[in-house]
Amino acid sequence: MSAAVNHIKLYTCGTPNGYKVSILLELLGLKYDFHYLNIRENEQKQEWFLKLNPNGRIPTLSDTNHSVSGSDGSDGITVNETGAIMQYLVDKYDTEHKLSYPIGTKEYYLQLETLYFQMSGLGPMQGQANFFSNLAPEKIPYGINRYTEETKRLYSVLEDYLAKNSKNGSLYLVGNHYCISDIAVFAWADALHVLEIEMSEYPLVDKWYKTLAALPEVQKGLTIPRASVYAKKG
Repeated sequence: MSAAVNHIKLYTCGTPNGYKVSILLELLGLKYDFHYLNIRENEQKQEWFLKLNPNGRIPTLSDTNHSVSGSDGSDGITVNETGAIMQYLVDKYDTEHKLSYPIGTKEYYLQLETLYFQMSGLGPMQGQANFFSNLAPEKIPYGINRYTEETKRLYSVLEDYLAKNSKNGSLYLVGNHYCISDIAVFAWADALHVLEIEMSEYPLVDKWYKTLAALPEVQKGLTIPRASVYAKKG
């Protein structure tokens, strides 16, 4: 007898962007299947995957539980880009707004602001810093310095966001509970140490990070599709 197939499927790899979605799925308590894509061998550029994601990037999420038919008559939905995937998941499955905020509220728009801050700034800059510091075939001091210093600046901005919300007695980026923007930033903060940047330089970020890292669902999400190569040893 074959195993049951869940209606949600995540196409992913062990990167900060991949972990954003697996952590959210765990926190939402959703059942899902996952497919590991070997990005070192460019599996994400194969024709079958490009039909799902024309940009050839991970992660991608499909959900056959989406009840509205597409213009081509097909059921289900496929979503790419982590911000869009996370927004889709909370729109559909977080009806009590435990991991999000209701549309139209100030918190909703700050959630969008801090999510886009991660997607347009912190993630790309930290990714470039990691590339030039650890992955580039030759060491280019200008690239290393440029992106590492910008990463540090962006974590100072994150510290400022947390400081502003701490005046309301909260540990988190928005309102009184963690939301999708916290999860998105956390997945990158978890890899900050590979740049040899001490999170203790940012006291509120450090406290925020440790609070989220202690959640069992977060720890489980960091093992999907496999344990993070960025995980601290020991």
